[in-house]
Amino acid sequence: MAILVVGSVAFDSIQTPSGSVDHCLGGAATHFALAASYFTDVRVIAVVGKDFTAEHESVFKKRSIDTTGIEHADGLSFHWTGSYVNNLNEAQTLGTDLNVFQTFEPKIPESYKDSEYLFLANIDPVLQARVRSQMPKVRMVCGDTMNYWIADHAENLAKVLRDLDVLLINDGEVRMLAKEKNLVLAANKVLEMGPKTLVVKHGEYGATAFFSKRSFGGSVQATHPFRAPALPLAEVVDPTGAGDSFAGGFYGYLASQPELTPTVFRKAMFYGGVMGSFAVERFGTERLQAVTHEEIEERFKLFQEISHLEYTGA
Repeated sequence: MAILVVGSVAFDSIQTPSGSVDHCLGGAATHFALAASYFTDVRVIAVVGKDFTAEHESVFKKRSIDTTGIEHADGLSFHWTGSYVNNLNEAQTLGTDLNVFQTFEPKIPESYKDSEYLFLANIDPVLQARVRSQMPKVRMVCGDTMNYWIADHAENLAKVLRDLDVLLINDGEVRMLAKEKNLVLAANKVLEMGPKTLVVKHGEYGATAFFSKRSFGGSVQATHPFRAPALPLAEVVDPTGAGDSFAGGFYGYLASQPELTPTVFRKAMFYGGVMGSFAVERFGTERLQAVTHEEIEERFKLFQEISHLEYTGA
């Protein structure tokens, strides 16, 4: 089943303890689409400039990602410059050049309108709401946001939250959104804002899902939170796309399944962790371009092993 993702296709210039790269392919929609493409069909809506070449587009084409919705505009593509030299867990933004992304107005191709799953990546909530309103028949809507929209665009963001099946953000953003320091209390407040389910990313510590009474049609099987681990890695080369890759693996697996159940949801969180762990092994999208299905399943089994408890009743 096809996922429609709306977000940024960009270039990143990144510094980490492992080295640096200049203008590598990045952006939330890029990382999400590549990760999700290993599980289901993906369609992308974004805007790029003249610096986005056929070579860059071939990265999507090789994964059979539909790029009909990528608009080519005059000017340069969105470019982010950041450093993780001082702290791999927190990016220091050195420069943000919105360029053509500043006037981005998502346009949904006719061929995309039968998409069954919608992912609203981190963009202006006004645009997120506009896209959502044009896709009334999707089976599920998952959304992302960030501290900037939470702090300065709360009213518009609130309209988006009311119509989400899943909100996927990090733990700092959950606390900021709820104005609550305790994560459990914060998660409950966020669920009251509208999302049926909340997935909280903890970076190198994994992710936690919080469920409302509306999750899975009111299933009693999901009355408590579920924590999925992250894989301990000896080296993290570039954490830039980890969260978006997690989202792609998570949502891609959900979209590949005929039915959404608590068990399917929990497995999806593991696959999210798998794809996030691959993404950080190379700069930009390099690792996501080359991973195999066999590697994905091997790492999924590893995730199962590190989180399994053999209970004997003793």
